[in-house]
Amino acid sequence: MPSDRPIMIVIFGLPGTGKTTIATLLSKQLGIKHFNTDVVRSFLGKTRKYDEENKSLIYDEILELTRLEFEKGNSVIVDATFYKKKLRTKFKALARDYNVTVKWIEICAGEEVVKKRVSKERPYSEADYKVYRTIKSQFESMQEEYIQLFSAQEEMPALIEKAIKFIKQ
Repeated sequence: MPSDRPIMIVIFGLPGTGKTTIATLLSKQLGIKHFNTDVVRSFLGKTRKYDEENKSLIYDEILELTRLEFEKGNSVIVDATFYKKKLRTKFKALARDYNVTVKWIEICAGEEVVKKRVSKERPYSEADYKVYRTIKSQFESMQEEYIQLFSAQEEMPALIEKAIKFIKQ
């Protein structure tokens, strides 16, 4: 970690790219909490509810969970698509309020890989190829500094090593 201060690691990208796999491994490696939109959606009983109001509710819940961890002086990993600037803005503001460094890590994978991944049942995630295409068409470009990791091009240990190197910068 860059310092003794808490850090927020944001794992973002399109559905089926491997965000949760990488976030889970990073969470274990670094010993910090991992908040995922699909898990929170399930916990709140909001499965199959993807309208703007419910999306906002899910992100706000994760924002609050993150705030509570910052109050304790803890770092967190947030795992979500973050496909809209307005979703990212709230988390940037929270980090600013708590003087927390944010590290943005985009997880990418080719369309054929994603198509194969989302055709299989995955824990918590309901995103299929149609959802992937919709989010891809609506994804707003990042203004923040970030690194891209390609989940289908390298082995997980190498990806985790690259992520940790970027986090420690």
